[in-house]
Amino acid sequence: MSLRTLPVPDGLDGMRLDAGLARMLGLSRTVVAELAADGAVRVDGSTAGKSDRLVAGAWLEVELPEPAEPTLVVTAEAVEGLVVLHEDEEIVVVDKPVGVAVHPSPGWSGPTVVAGLAALGIRIATSGAAERQGIVHRLDAGTTGVMVVAKSERAYSVLKDAFRERTVSKVYLATVQGHPDPSEGTIDAPIDRHPKHDWRFAVMRDGRPSVTHYRTLEAFRAASLLEVELETGRTHQIRVHFSAVRHPCVGDITYGADPVLARTLGLTRQWLHAHRLGFHHPADGRWVEFVSEPPADLAQALETLRAAS
Repeated sequence: MSLRTLPVPDGLDGMRLDAGLARMLGLSRTVVAELAADGAVRVDGSTAGKSDRLVAGAWLEVELPEPAEPTLVVTAEAVEGLVVLHEDEEIVVVDKPVGVAVHPSPGWSGPTVVAGLAALGIRIATSGAAERQGIVHRLDAGTTGVMVVAKSERAYSVLKDAFRERTVSKVYLATVQGHPDPSEGTIDAPIDRHPKHDWRFAVMRDGRPSVTHYRTLEAFRAASLLEVELETGRTHQIRVHFSAVRHPCVGDITYGADPVLARTLGLTRQWLHAHRLGFHHPADGRWVEFVSEPPADLAQALETLRAAS
């Protein structure tokens, strides 16, 4: 065991211990919760629980287990459908196909963007955890579209800051069940892990602030095509927010979508696509934008909805 001692920074004042400590140490909230349950986290000398609130200036003591040998190895593996939209010395921008995770993780044995780039001979930054070096943001395996990966260490630092400070423009296309009312608006609701299902997320009172802006582009009889812009970037944010307002993404069975409609449209995943990504280029600060159009399965589902309307 190793002991880490550090003060609570002002920016984490009032945050739950598991969320704040996870951010400070680069651990998952699950790991922090386990440490707290084992009595390995103390605040000003007293044992702390995972849901305790942090106070700026308080002194944290955390007993961390010695790191285990890495078990995730990134190997080059060609990924069918992975398209490079742009590459320069600092970044590579890709169009991610469905069924591809961004990086290796426990329990995932399928293809990854990281392995696909390695197979193409594209070297990416070494900053970040071993299994996700160069990765500055992620898309779900079932979500397609545009994403950027850092090739240089400078690009990694600049882009991580940009995503953290919300200066990146992230625009998605989503087809949701029903017709959101109003047709254009904002969903502002905190998100955290589901209290009963660790693999899902939910709107939770003590969750992390999460803001989603949307506007309806096209209305069908059973669904609506939306343009969605993320102000924050929580895991499953769009899926969780529209499920919470009873308009889940079409095909998203995990978050309450109608399986009959999904089968009718030939969908085996959520209708969600990262359409446009804009950011200041890490090399010179100029604004750049990259666009990906919906792939065949999503386009076909839209045509079926139009025909039925």
